[in-house]
Amino acid sequence: MYAVKTTVSLPDSNQASLVRKKADVQNRSKISRLVLPAVTLVWLGMIGIGMAWMWQYEVTPGEATTTVMSWPTGSQIERSLERPTLVLFAHPRCPCTRATIRELALIVARCPDLVDIQMLFFRPTGFSAEWEKTDLWSSAEAIPGVTVVCDVDGTEAKRFKATTSGYSLLYNTDGRLLFHGGITGSRGHSGDNVGRSAIESLLRDGETNQNQNALVFGCPLLGQEDVCGTECRK
Repeated sequence: MYAVKTTVSLPDSNQASLVRKKADVQNRSKISRLVLPAVTLVWLGMIGIGMAWMWQYEVTPGEATTTVMSWPTGSQIERSLERPTLVLFAHPRCPCTRATIRELALIVARCPDLVDIQMLFFRPTGFSAEWEKTDLWSSAEAIPGVTVVCDVDGTEAKRFKATTSGYSLLYNTDGRLLFHGGITGSRGHSGDNVGRSAIESLLRDGETNQNQNALVFGCPLLGQEDVCGTECRK
């Protein structure tokens, strides 16, 4: 017996449909090969822009302030007559001030009994008495030798011309300014920095070769409840 080879011819309409489907599959494949790299580039670009913005924000200091060279007249802060006094201003809802408190703890550990420390937390007029007592207050209060005080309406901050959370001033026993500025190297980051080094040298040696006017990295000090945190929270 002989095998009979049968050829089935599809109608022209079916053949055209198959050709179109094959062309559609090829086109989609080409588009996918083009779109994926483009989407990847856009995604990487957005990440790069975000990282650049974050880095720029972290290294941008707070508002510059007028220097108060002598202990302000009328201040209710107790200044020591036996050793230098370090005054530090903070906003209780500024997350980057956590790094300032960590640096303050290092100053106390490395220069024990060499300085009196007064840390003032801002509280706006009309807010409850517990508003300023956040975890930052508790952390500062836990450092040995640190006196934590509430600065209602920023009265003392205004006397000392403090405008940024984390602003620190070191005065000698005569009320003469020895140092003013921040004690972190960037916003919200701990580590070796000019401000802390200058204070430690002044306390231990009575002099320093560091800059005695360090930049302050923190949120606006005299802001209301929600002015801090959304931009610098880690």
